Amino acid sequence: MTDITTTGDILRADATELVAAMEAGDLSSEQITAACLDRIEAVDPQVNAFITVDADRALEQARGIDARRAAGEKLGPLAGVPLAVKDMFCYKGMRTTAASRILEHWISPYTSTVVERCIDADMVILGKTNLDEFAMGSSTETSAFGPTRNPWATDRIPGGSGGGSAAALAAFEAPLALGTDTGGSIRMPASVTGTVGVKPTYGGTSRYGVIAMASSLDQPGPCGRSVLDTALLHEVIGGHDPMDQTSVPADVPPVVEAARRGDVAGLRIGVVKELSGPGYAAGVLDRFNEAVAALSAAGAEVVEVSCPSFEHALAAYYLIQPSEVSSNLARYDSMRYGLRVDDDGHHSAEQVMTASRGAGFGAEAKRRIIIGTYALSSGYYDAYYGSAQKVRTLISRDLGEAWKTCDVLVSATTPTTAFRIGERADDPLAMYAADLCTIPANMGGIASGSFPAGLSDGLPVGFQVMAPVMRDDRVYQVGAALERELEKGWGGPLLTRIPALDESEKEGAR
Repeated sequence: MTDITTTGDILRADATELVAAMEAGDLSSEQITAACLDRIEAVDPQVNAFITVDADRALEQARGIDARRAAGEKLGPLAGVPLAVKDMFCYKGMRTTAASRILEHWISPYTSTVVERCIDADMVILGKTNLDEFAMGSSTETSAFGPTRNPWATDRIPGGSGGGSAAALAAFEAPLALGTDTGGSIRMPASVTGTVGVKPTYGGTSRYGVIAMASSLDQPGPCGRSVLDTALLHEVIGGHDPMDQTSVPADVPPVVEAARRGDVAGLRIGVVKELSGPGYAAGVLDRFNEAVAALSAAGAEVVEVSCPSFEHALAAYYLIQPSEVSSNLARYDSMRYGLRVDDDGHHSAEQVMTASRGAGFGAEAKRRIIIGTYALSSGYYDAYYGSAQKVRTLISRDLGEAWKTCDVLVSATTPTTAFRIGERADDPLAMYAADLCTIPANMGGIASGSFPAGLSDGLPVGFQVMAPVMRDDRVYQVGAALERELEKGWGGPLLTRIPALDESEKEGAR
């Protein structure tokens, strides 16, 4: 008999606890899925984490898994657990919008590899979550479907671009979620919502069926409320995929074993000198230093490391990323994909394209397309895009030097806690600065994750761990140790301190 006895228990339970309850016969996947769907209906009008909810198919999947479990079939380690999916992943039969008007009514004709692996692992797909348009943003404010709100304080942003997936976890709408990370879009939302998010090594998870934004940087990854849950989902979605030519032909690193062990004794942890100082909130630095002290007390060896090229990562990223955006988004021209307006027989094809792209893309998408087109234009390519790629090489060299003296690098995940909705909407540079700490990992193609480090003025602070290529297990090893050590002082997970949403505390017996 498990301790999960009320709807509130179901919603707050870890995925591993839900699986144990299903295996013990105390719960069914249908009960869990129904509880999540009811919760979405109750609180999502306040949070706006979901763009599309797939209730009927989710309940059908759950009933099928329950029947197979009752028949004694061997099921996956997350069988029957509901999952929220960022609306960048194709899922056959459901619209995939990328939070853009230009794809508002596009129905996926096939399913992405990552979602397919979750279905094959007997997970239940609840629906698609909100994001910044085409995953370009740090606040989930540029979505064509309205901003997502942070469940810790609904007047604040939930991070971006994957604010919908992180908010769904923090609002107890789903126990697990999928995200994509191009410059911090999994880790930054995890940081400001008190959840866990991991960007695998580039090529460690398949991009097949994920709407392309910046192809040399995009990487799908897992999001959860605990380190072990996140590692279990990582193991499900990771591994080589012949459908993605950038997929690494190697087994998934032992992330689950690392999350269960959580031993940092003797591990060399490098504190990045350049990812601190002016511009970082005092409360963020306090929580970061406390987390480092906790890892040191647990047996880790802490050293300071300098990565001088990190200071140029933000500027280089905002040349490389828009350049790839301008190329990838060229396909949405109303002729091949997307919205078509003014196709009345009187306008030329060029006029229809111009009108359709003008109506379909939001302001931030247009800004980055224009910057990228300029950076790639004849006569400027070497000066801008070429130079940015050289900085990328220098960042990789910095990382290579760092791994000679330490096993992982650490920093705050983002310089501040969640800012207020609208506060940086008219200041793109201030908005981009939120990605200051996360971008180097994308530029270097390494593994990185964000873990809860405590609160500052009542808002979550994230702790970032970076590890060498295909050593994703070290990210979980440090994350699990930090979770264990900090929760001793907190008396439980950080999310137990989150204020209640209006409907969140109406617990009823099952």
